[in-house]
Amino acid sequence: MLMFPIAMAVSDQLGVDFMPFVIAVTIAASASFMTALGYQTNLMVMGPGGYRMHDYLKLGVPLSLIVGLVSVTLIPLIWHF
Repeated sequence: MLMFPIAMAVSDQLGVDFMPFVIAVTIAASASFMTALGYQTNLMVMGPGGYRMHDYLKLGVPLSLIVGLVSVTLIPLIWHF
């Protein structure tokens, strides 16, 4: 919600299509893997599964890096500037 107007302003100042920026903000907003508080299902399984915050961080960092790299690579190929 907060980043959308910033993404729109950046694309407008650069004079390029706004859609790649909107898609990047959307993916970034939905990719909260490093904490149990990032998504309600993560928080729901934390207690019964015996997970700790460290477990989310340990698996979330590589997953976030993968999603980030794939997003930065594919977004310009699919939604052209």
